[in-house]
Amino acid sequence: MGEPYYITTAISYPNGKPHIGHAYEAIAADVIARFKKAEGFDVRFQTGTDEHGLKMAQKARDLDTTPANLATEMSGHFREMCDVLNVGYDVFIRTTEPRHHAATQELWRRMEANGDLYLDRYEGWYSVRDEAYYDEGELVAGEGGEKLSPQGTPVEWTVEESWFFRLSKYQDKLLELYNSADFIRPETRKNEILRFVEGGLRDLSVSRTSFDWGIKVPGSENHVMYVWVDALTNYITGLGFPEETSEFARFWPADVHLIGKDIVRFHTVYWPAFLMSAGLELPKQVFGHGFLLNRGQKESKSLGNVTDPIGLAETYGVDTLRYFFLREVAFGQDGSWSAEAIVTRANAELANSFGNLAQRSLSMIFKNMDGELKGDLPKAEADLALLSAVAEGIAGLRKAFDELSFSEGLEAWMRAVFACNQYVDEQAPWTLRKTDPARMEAVLMMLFQVVRDLAIAVRPVVPTSIDKLLDQMGQPAEARSFAAFADDGWFAALAASGFKVDKPVGVFPRLELPEEAAA
Repeated sequence: MGEPYYITTAISYPNGKPHIGHAYEAIAADVIARFKKAEGFDVRFQTGTDEHGLKMAQKARDLDTTPANLATEMSGHFREMCDVLNVGYDVFIRTTEPRHHAATQELWRRMEANGDLYLDRYEGWYSVRDEAYYDEGELVAGEGGEKLSPQGTPVEWTVEESWFFRLSKYQDKLLELYNSADFIRPETRKNEILRFVEGGLRDLSVSRTSFDWGIKVPGSENHVMYVWVDALTNYITGLGFPEETSEFARFWPADVHLIGKDIVRFHTVYWPAFLMSAGLELPKQVFGHGFLLNRGQKESKSLGNVTDPIGLAETYGVDTLRYFFLREVAFGQDGSWSAEAIVTRANAELANSFGNLAQRSLSMIFKNMDGELKGDLPKAEADLALLSAVAEGIAGLRKAFDELSFSEGLEAWMRAVFACNQYVDEQAPWTLRKTDPARMEAVLMMLFQVVRDLAIAVRPVVPTSIDKLLDQMGQPAEARSFAAFADDGWFAALAASGFKVDKPVGVFPRLELPEEAAA
């Protein structure tokens, strides 16, 4: 068993169906998890839904149902999204589960035992939509002069009895954390949080009495916990906290919390402070990714431009979408998507470049060598140069993926694909068939080997398509991790086994622009 690696997504708030932002984060986390597995790590990947809070209670009331029924129904849509997009989580957590109530109440008791919770009354500007309080200085003016949160959501003046967490006590410890480790990435997010914490921290209201859809505060049954104490604790609930489970011992602290840039503050200020207070280890890193914009605009229910990611996957294919999301945008920055961009990128790289390389290589072996593989053929200088270019491209992908720089990693992989296509054009096996059949065989065997390596390298991103390709290439299902690169004898063994290439079936078809998008 390899080294442990624990990755989480933010848990989604299910007061609406999943949108493209949820899909983007889930796919990125799944690619990281598959990549780490391919590298030999023992991976645990957790996602889920954040089901308490005022918004859920209000939405249930509007729909004339109970919050519990609404949560169950809506949570199902998020599971379905993961299933459709081939997101292979190990744990799907729901904050309404009894084990989560137990974990969160235990975290609360530990913070209270540490002297970090006290009862007072709260007065402040509260945004129902953000489930956050804001200082007067943070508010912005709306078009009609009304007060809005920094996110542009409505706020109302609220006064109620509340438990407070002594966040101010942790200011210096948090600054020390940010300055001593790679805790917040990318750098731009780190700088924002540093400025916020250096500006001074006020104690945080961590309970509400104005609604009851949440986790009860131990010993104060008329209070429910402020959503962030409840939501953030999911990351340890899923490992069995507060029980001393083998999973908790093995996988905590998390290697990375992958979240959207809009919730970085909660994950990098509140969460480490809660954990310090409770005497628990801190996660190693929080990575705040950017937004995926719809032709440059953020998708929102109010703008009416929300895209159903399941519909998108049905139109373009799951693997196409997975590849596009990670290839198109520098991970960490905002990026934009459109139907044209998806079709252009998928056709240029998956269909015309790699798909075509694999298809024509296997096709020529099938037609010109009756599908037979021959090991140990002599290598010319051009062959060694090609092997070197492919090895360099794969090493580039691995290094970049390790740093969560997906577009850069796929760029390195594409350079290797281009080197292969250039090699085919220069070697011209269709001409060699007449002039030098032995050299033609050597070229085709070379292509078989590099296609297999490039396929294994990109498999974390487009697993279903690559598995269909590797099945056609006789690559055993259990030999598709990156350990396969270290096996120098695989090709000679496959050739000696009598395996034959059959008439190949393409795995990356060319896409057409859907009519409504072209209109």
